[in-house]
Amino acid sequence: MQDVGGAELPYLYYEGEAPQILFAHATGFLPWLWHPIIEDLAPSNQTWVPYICNYRECDPEKGGLGWNIIAEDLSGFCRSQHIVNHLAVGHSMGATVLTIAAAVFGMEPRAMILIEPIFLPEEFYSMKVSVKDHPLASKSIKRTNHWKNEDQAWAYLKSKSLFSDWDEEVLALYIKYGMEKQKSGDLKLACTPESEAAMFMGGVSRNPWPLLDKLTCPVLVVEGEKSPNKEFVDLPRAVSLLHQGQYKSVPEAGHLIPMQKPKEVAQIIKEFLAEVI
Repeated sequence: MQDVGGAELPYLYYEGEAPQILFAHATGFLPWLWHPIIEDLAPSNQTWVPYICNYRECDPEKGGLGWNIIAEDLSGFCRSQHIVNHLAVGHSMGATVLTIAAAVFGMEPRAMILIEPIFLPEEFYSMKVSVKDHPLASKSIKRTNHWKNEDQAWAYLKSKSLFSDWDEEVLALYIKYGMEKQKSGDLKLACTPESEAAMFMGGVSRNPWPLLDKLTCPVLVVEGEKSPNKEFVDLPRAVSLLHQGQYKSVPEAGHLIPMQKPKEVAQIIKEFLAEVI
């Protein structure tokens, strides 16, 4: 745990060598899902993976947990842990909060990999939206949150399109660490539907588009070839606004690239590190 000013931020830590790496996960997910990717990096790097879920109290009906607050907390986390001149790797929400942290709150990475960052159309950031009207929060707050046992949870997840094409090791980690066993033996989500909705609601707290030209380090933006986010997230435009931006499309991948193709993501990280270190 790391005190980030009024809150304790949990994190995973892997001992290793330079360069240091900071990973940030997607909304509603968890740091353990990066584990197969981190294991595949050789030689092993000194690595931190914060758990960005309900570490601060937040109410989805009152705006949730602002991503600008998370970004400031991650910057403070880096200072406390002496993380400097590192590679910052973020997925979805994690990619966006790392962008804000580097552009606004003094985090100084040597390079960044932004996997499917959530850069919404700019007009979205001036709108006031309720949970029921938010396209993602309204779904997440209704998420199924009860399974009798691991076998039922596995069967349920494999039946859902969101999880059906995940790497099986990653899916097993999601059940092991993303679900908590109750006294009765049944399972519930570690990051509750209400907490996930609160994170989604906080996504409008800071418009990332004006911040992109403040990122002076090399930045690789990674997009899934079949990502549904292409309909409303213009990542090629984002790359064009970066000082040292690169774009990479991952074939046959959707939005959840690290969960679907961990070996490919590890290879992308290795190749980019070889370029920038």
